[in-house]
Amino acid sequence: MELRHLRYFVAVAEELHFTRAAERLHIGQPPLSQQIQALEQEVGARLLDRSRRWVRLTEAGKLFLQDARRILALAEAATDTARRAERGEIGELRIGFTPSTLFMPLFPSVINAYRKQFPNVTLTLKEMVTMRQIDAMDQRQLDIGFIRPPAAEIPRGISLTTLQHDPLTLVAPVNHRLARKATITISDLAEEAFVMFLQDVGTGTYPQILRLCREAGFSPKIAMEAREPSIIIGLVAAGCGISILPESFKCIRIKGVCYRPISGASAVMQLMLASRNDAATPLVTAFQKLAMAFGH
Repeated sequence: MELRHLRYFVAVAEELHFTRAAERLHIGQPPLSQQIQALEQEVGARLLDRSRRWVRLTEAGKLFLQDARRILALAEAATDTARRAERGEIGELRIGFTPSTLFMPLFPSVINAYRKQFPNVTLTLKEMVTMRQIDAMDQRQLDIGFIRPPAAEIPRGISLTTLQHDPLTLVAPVNHRLARKATITISDLAEEAFVMFLQDVGTGTYPQILRLCREAGFSPKIAMEAREPSIIIGLVAAGCGISILPESFKCIRIKGVCYRPISGASAVMQLMLASRNDAATPLVTAFQKLAMAFGH
């Protein structure tokens, strides 16, 4: 039994006239009669009573009509679901983000815009540091990741796209000698004690600071390490040293701390979008386009 046979039957059952039903279906009346007869033979029941003057539904036909309409409605719904999935309008998108991503206006802007544009897509958001996101993506547990430049080599098959640059900023006690300067150079920090991220956190901030300091001719003196940016800033406020963090963390206001921009074209951190090359689904592609539009 084919769906077209059900459509033919429903048209005849609603019109109760073969000629009108044939016109509605844009087919000839004799082929329509033949198809209805074939359907009755396949079903094994007489669905229509006919004479030269009228067509009526049998009791079997009345019941069959109800099920035929349901089947056709389900088929139409299934087709619509498949088409919407192909357009990236429904489904689930698993998105990772680093803790610092939340402090950048781009992230909530992209998420809000995507929700409005694709309200039927389920967004599953997972907070993870960069390397955990890369691992999760490699294991197909994430579709998209908002990450910082990774501190280690990433697996083949994962692509990174820069969305935005986040300038690095000095975090210092308000009474620090450098607090009086409008702009800081990395060389100004040669004799300072640093409060840094732990290396195993997987953020790209740690290797970036090391690289900048070495380019300036010194290795940073690391006094303390911490996992969370708010803890780092709190330790700076406590006089444990200075730190360098992405500018987006300036929104963390702790008494006794000031922020100063760091000069130099390389004194920046990138916010990047990571995705698997073999997972360019309509959902992923639509999200990437939207994120890129906000990022540039």
